[in-house]
Amino acid sequence: MNTLFTTAADGGALAADPVMDVTQADFMAEVVDASANLPVLVDFWATWCGPCKTLTPTLEKVVRAQGGRVRLAKIDVDKNRELITQLSRMGLPMQSVPTVVAFWQGQIADTFSGALPESEVKRFVEALLKLAGSAPPAADYIAQAKELLEAGNAEAAAQYFAAALQEDQEKPEAWGGFIRAVLAMGDEHQAAQILAQVPPKLAGHPEIAGARSALALAEEGRKAQGALAGLETRLAANPDDFEARYELATALNASGARAEAAAALLEIIRRDRAWNEGAARLQLLKFFEAWGMDDPATMAARRKLSALLFS
Repeated sequence: MNTLFTTAADGGALAADPVMDVTQADFMAEVVDASANLPVLVDFWATWCGPCKTLTPTLEKVVRAQGGRVRLAKIDVDKNRELITQLSRMGLPMQSVPTVVAFWQGQIADTFSGALPESEVKRFVEALLKLAGSAPPAADYIAQAKELLEAGNAEAAAQYFAAALQEDQEKPEAWGGFIRAVLAMGDEHQAAQILAQVPPKLAGHPEIAGARSALALAEEGRKAQGALAGLETRLAANPDDFEARYELATALNASGARAEAAAALLEIIRRDRAWNEGAARLQLLKFFEAWGMDDPATMAARRKLSALLFS
């Protein structure tokens, strides 16, 4: 949630933006004293610092996404030299900028220097929140992970799904999403290892079944993709080569072309729904399970399948 205001924990009231500019005059009040209630990140930056121009917006984004659980105080080192000198005398490492220092209950909790990528900044903040006992619940991690996965950021999504599982290992959505994210990163072996760790009582849950199907389809698709050109040649020569069309559908699904993959199987059903004991229909149902029943490609293909079967 990247907004200037966030909902307060007590209900409808709105809390001020957790990102602020701080000077030597209000450092004690806005950082040290404020950290008695909420963790406070301090971003020491300078106008001439190139990496600061990358890190500061990232810090602002990550802090605002926490919904008021943490604050960010930005301090221009050139305008607050006396404060920097005092902090250096206290042992705070201030040799370079950007430097980020985390305060909790009036004490320095952690620090880092340099422009870290967003994923590492998130881990830093999450570790601070955990220390402060205000880490977001697993449901929040799952929601953020799903958004990241839909946006194509599988690596960050995997980190959030993993964080959700650290909070609660009985969340099938977290297990299923973690497996899908790792598959999107192209690591079938790790996805299989994660699937093997799913608690037995969750094994039959639709989220786990879907992830299991996605893994199986990824393995089938990898094998079929190598023969993609040959499959297309076979179909051009013989449109009733259902085996080639079936394998083509699997390869298309593995490449992310869901609509085209469904269309290939639907064409088999249209031509001969009984082929290979209904293999095309069964594979299409497997696609639906892997994609999720609310996926747009699933819903579109289900309508077309119903029209074929009941026409």
